[in-house]
Amino acid sequence: MSSGQRIIFHVDMDAFFVSVEELSNPSLKGKAVVVGGQRDERGVVSAASYEARKFGVHSAMPLRTAAKLCPHAIFLDGHPDLYRESSQKARAVLQNFSPAVEMASIDEAYVDMTGTEKLHGPPLKSAHKLHQQMKEKTGLNCSVGIGSSRLMAKICSDQAKPNGVLYIVPGMEQSFLAPLDVGRIPGVGKVTKAQLNQMGILRIGDLLRVEPSVLEDNFGKWGVALAGKARGEDAGGWFEDEVGADWQAKSISHEHTFAQDTRDVEKIESTLAHLSEMVGRRLRESNFSARTLQLKLRYSDFSTMTRAHSVPRPTQVDTEIFAAISKLFHDNWERGRAVRLLGVHASNFQDAPEQMDLLGVDEKQRKWTQALSATDRLRDKYGESAVFLAKGMAGTFRERVHENPAEKPGKPKQ
Repeated sequence: MSSGQRIIFHVDMDAFFVSVEELSNPSLKGKAVVVGGQRDERGVVSAASYEARKFGVHSAMPLRTAAKLCPHAIFLDGHPDLYRESSQKARAVLQNFSPAVEMASIDEAYVDMTGTEKLHGPPLKSAHKLHQQMKEKTGLNCSVGIGSSRLMAKICSDQAKPNGVLYIVPGMEQSFLAPLDVGRIPGVGKVTKAQLNQMGILRIGDLLRVEPSVLEDNFGKWGVALAGKARGEDAGGWFEDEVGADWQAKSISHEHTFAQDTRDVEKIESTLAHLSEMVGRRLRESNFSARTLQLKLRYSDFSTMTRAHSVPRPTQVDTEIFAAISKLFHDNWERGRAVRLLGVHASNFQDAPEQMDLLGVDEKQRKWTQALSATDRLRDKYGESAVFLAKGMAGTFRERVHENPAEKPGKPKQ
């Protein structure tokens, strides 16, 4: 390996939510476990143990479907606070190996190990060392993929699961990728895969036998990137910046599906207030203020509408978010029609200013922000249910747990 060769690790925690639950309750080990809610609830599976996966259970599957496939499974609501705590411990382990760490989600990360050979040894040795330290310091297993790009590292960790290490040495990328299903490329979802299959592209290697202009005509810039990915390159889309480079989320959102459809205005408003709190907290954590706020409303027949409003001044204040969302709801709800799902979405971000104008309205916003930041610290210490705005108390619900972010810059739309 040349001294200038780039070395990227992709570290993926194995069955993360389930593994954290097993640490808390060892009696779950070796059993079929489903995290995300109860068997008779609406909602989807957030994670499943390998024992449950043998019966066809997988993430994003409806909970009721999972119960039919694996009736003996143990269904758990999940513990988001425990997952965040374990994720922070895992990140601390990774930062002991390299300062260039990019958390792709709560349970996976890219680590740039280029130039660390003198400190940690060659790639396989350092990967096994990381593997061991992760187990010792978090109690959790992980899989490590090693490659010359994030794409290679990601595909390698998928192949190494569970609890393994896989390294494709530089120069072997194309021959390793060629026989793999084209759907293995990160970002190629069901729709894109079906389109590629219709063009006779079944394996990753098939991409290199198609003229780049044909791919571009059918998929735009993403098509051009696909050819590069077939050679093992990051090549835009998903992987555009350096590992560890700051990236801004394009949006922040939270949704809630009611256990039973409701026409109760008080219940609806309370739920919207709580959703606004959740979005506001995430904005403050990221030090963002949002100018565009959007309501998502789904009725009993699954018909769905979204309505957005741009506020005159970017905000991260719960009450301001709720005021805009509540108005959107009352302006657009077909009164008397039962509601199945509500969502609050924030976008069009700008960094929150460190100092605000001395106008009275900005001073009020500043004080609200300081007060809400204090409640965030209380929630960090005592849990999410420690503090609520009065309006949102009646609308509280169990936080749904998700391993992956809703959106990452560069991710192609499916």
